[in-house]
Amino acid sequence: MTDVHVLGIRHHGPGSARSVAEALATLRPDLVLIEGPPELDLVVPLVSDPAMVPPVAALIYAADQPRLASFYPLAEFSPEWVAFRWAASTGTPVRTIDLPAANSFALHTAVDDAEPAAPPQQPYRPDAIAMLAQAAGYSDAERWWEDAVEHRIADPLNRFAAITEAIAEIRAVDNRPADHADVAENNRREAAMRRLLRAAIRDGHARIAVVCGAYHAPALVPANFPPAAADNKVLAGLPKIRVAVTWVPWTSGRLSLQTGYGAGVTAPGWYQHLFAHWTARDSTADVATTWLVRVAQTLRRENLDASTASVVEASRLASALAAVRGRPSPGLTELDDAAQAVLCDGSPLPLALVHRELTVGNELGSVPESAPTVPLAADLAATQRRLRLQPSVLEEFLTIDLRKPNQLARSVLLHRLALLGVDWGTPADTGRTTGTFKEAWTLLWQPELAVAVVDASRYGTTIATAAATWVAEHAQGPGSSLADLSELLANCLLADLPDGISAVVSVLAERTAVQQDVVPLLETIAPLARTCRYGNVRGVDVTGVQRILDATVVRACVGLPTACAGLDDAAATAMRRAIDSAQYGLSLLPELPLDDWHRALAAVAGSDRIHGSVAGRATRLLMDAGLVERDEVAARLSRRLSVATPAPEAAAWLDGLLSGDAVLLIHDQHLLELVDDWVAGVRDEVFDDVLPLLRRTFSAFSRPERREIGEQVSRGRGPAQSPDTAALEIRGAGPAIRTMARYLGWEAIA
Repeated sequence: MTDVHVLGIRHHGPGSARSVAEALATLRPDLVLIEGPPELDLVVPLVSDPAMVPPVAALIYAADQPRLASFYPLAEFSPEWVAFRWAASTGTPVRTIDLPAANSFALHTAVDDAEPAAPPQQPYRPDAIAMLAQAAGYSDAERWWEDAVEHRIADPLNRFAAITEAIAEIRAVDNRPADHADVAENNRREAAMRRLLRAAIRDGHARIAVVCGAYHAPALVPANFPPAAADNKVLAGLPKIRVAVTWVPWTSGRLSLQTGYGAGVTAPGWYQHLFAHWTARDSTADVATTWLVRVAQTLRRENLDASTASVVEASRLASALAAVRGRPSPGLTELDDAAQAVLCDGSPLPLALVHRELTVGNELGSVPESAPTVPLAADLAATQRRLRLQPSVLEEFLTIDLRKPNQLARSVLLHRLALLGVDWGTPADTGRTTGTFKEAWTLLWQPELAVAVVDASRYGTTIATAAATWVAEHAQGPGSSLADLSELLANCLLADLPDGISAVVSVLAERTAVQQDVVPLLETIAPLARTCRYGNVRGVDVTGVQRILDATVVRACVGLPTACAGLDDAAATAMRRAIDSAQYGLSLLPELPLDDWHRALAAVAGSDRIHGSVAGRATRLLMDAGLVERDEVAARLSRRLSVATPAPEAAAWLDGLLSGDAVLLIHDQHLLELVDDWVAGVRDEVFDDVLPLLRRTFSAFSRPERREIGEQVSRGRGPAQSPDTAALEIRGAGPAIRTMARYLGWEAIA
């Protein structure tokens, strides 16, 4: 007869973990069964590896759809982790029992064919222990467990028996129908657990310990089992797909409920502190005092006052609060209140810092190199070690000098990962520098990036080959525009992918040769120019890119005047944006001949049949290049703002001319007078139509520029001063002149 003991626990509960350790030491079972997909049995032996340091997570993913994945996080205070380690230390066989991930993933894809992002494993039931704690008036389920269970029931087995009985009462009032999605899912899982438990009993084990979520505990007591045929019927005909499993590092922050992890806890750092205190046999200080000492240390690291006397006073206040609230000992709520009142002078801001650094924590676990992994992940890990660029749970700001080989290699790695969708690094602002040898990145490693790495492994076994393959595949995509291809080419340059550059250049040459629309050609110029300019910085051959750029510029210049004719407002906006983009790209290459470009702009600027926004912009670009004199600009402005031109068209031309900065108006009084006269002469019935465009034009100027324009307009032009007026002004300045003369020793003048 097999003796089965069901230990119903709260996931990531230090109180549950402590009780599991005591129960296993008392029972000494010859088999331990732990809730989890059976596929985990392949990687459970790695738990005993010294290099396995929690928090970690078992990652199970669909072999053909890696984005379809689930994480099973474990911390040092997780009861499942304690059970795994106890079994490993005693040589006791251990297995996982639950519905296989191969079935649950297949069921998921049958319901929803879309590939979801990889979320942490979600619980199918509410936290039953938390429900019991809430009913007892506790906000912290672990404090309830400690106070109501462990302090009152000496035998750990009786603790779990009492919990199982309480959960059975909770389940008895669950009146949801059997076809409810959550109920059906839960029934499948428990049927799968019972089937594996029956198999373990048939194997002849004398004593079995089952560690499972508290909600499942009543269903796994053999006396409550339904007939085996009923469970087999529930599990019959379930679909199945191929899955893979490994271990990945996890973080304390990702154990938090705030991240959306359904089985998460509110304070991982606090729970780690509780578990460490409870398992330290030689601990002489109480848990509240040791926690407040750590709070004070955290504040001191941030240069905030936290004296020893304040820690003592805060500990006394926490104990008093617990007594007033009817609790046997201070919990996190009492400790936070005491710390804010005494150590933080009543301010919640320092306490928020403590919460981030201490209550939640910033630990990042590690897994041994022997853990199963895809070749791409192994190559990434080796590259990170070689470049001394290790993942961190804390956000880091990295500045890279591209002139140094090691730092250039770091930049290349980050750009390649970005192409593959592994967003470990995000480009950041480099500050005031305008050089081309500096990059800035913000680095933050999220555990979910492990799934992105697995997903990218279908492109290759190394980061370089995978990125090049990804580029070649996306370049051939029918939905890629010329601008997309140009940006992809620039990214290949940054990622040092010669094969990728060749693939994109080939496709880009084909598509530019047959492209008839001028706007895409203009939008292609800037990315190509950036590639040509910065190619020398990274030592990449851009000869092929230069040829495409030259051909694109010629074709865009030839078609520009015709393409600008007959544009409506929306098309004119797109054309003007494309012209500005092309101008920026051409400005990056001073050695590039611009005669064709300037002739095309002149044809656009000189035509009255072209939309004013585009013609005005072309005029401004020619003036900035020194090809149109200010007098000519004033003449065109006068003609465009004449009464013969409809006000909206005149406003559009003015917007094209002035957009960018107000230097023209500030330093050319004649132009300002023309604009002022035109605005004053706009008829009332059309002024409301013109005003939004004028506001948009002038709002783009800086505040000092707008102020200067306003002051010049408010002063007005007025007639020139007469000599008599000048003499009056000089006589008015007489006292000041005499005073300065005395200071300078010119008494004769004074």
